[in-house]
Amino acid sequence: MTLFNIGFLKFTVIDMVDVLLVGYFFYRLLLLLRGARSLQLLIGLIFFFVIGLIAYWLDLSMVKWFISNIAAVGILILVIILQPELRRAFARLGQSRILRMLLRQESKSAIDEIIRATEKLSDMHYGALIVLENNIRLSNIIETGKSMNATVSQELLQTIFTPYTPLHDGAVVIKGDQIVAASCSLPLSQNPAYHRLHGMRHKAAVGATEETDAFVVIVSEETGQVSYASGGKLFRDLHLQELKSKLDEIFISQ
Repeated sequence: MTLFNIGFLKFTVIDMVDVLLVGYFFYRLLLLLRGARSLQLLIGLIFFFVIGLIAYWLDLSMVKWFISNIAAVGILILVIILQPELRRAFARLGQSRILRMLLRQESKSAIDEIIRATEKLSDMHYGALIVLENNIRLSNIIETGKSMNATVSQELLQTIFTPYTPLHDGAVVIKGDQIVAASCSLPLSQNPAYHRLHGMRHKAAVGATEETDAFVVIVSEETGQVSYASGGKLFRDLHLQELKSKLDEIFISQ
């Protein structure tokens, strides 16, 4: 059924559905890739696409040749640059509502135990790195440590990070309410802004969150100071209530 005409073109119900689906796709894409770098690249891609349409409309042969030859390479480059964002986006799409609800319940009990453990570790100046897996799997990090399958508890975390115990050196990885690995190695941050940080724990915590959506709790061995890393950024000298609020926001309220 024809809705209206644009010149000699007929705009049908199918065309309207087509436009709405494409519009919805771009809307979801903007939501998933809403980081500053991703959004700038997406705007650049849209600009490139508009220039291409104008070139074909005006029959600019040189521009048409350039666009047709660089398009495939450009898409490949974009996929490489946006790899972390795309991985996060597909991870979100792959999670059902029921699964998210179950994970929230598990995370709530784990968060309470993590906060209690962090308080004890801070008081005793026991250094600690606690990595919480979010949507992106941390298989590469888990493989560097000792595999575990234990429910998160204050006592267990405190025992793991007690100095000179076999698993104290490295990070613990938590998924839901389970400790899945201990004594794990984390990649150091590639951000020059953090190169002068004192202490490898903070650099490692930031590094683990630059390529994933993990959340890392850090306890300083020297000062007992509590910090966290998220999204490639470090937030230092926190009160425990601030830490709990952030954990609830990411793992419970999302």
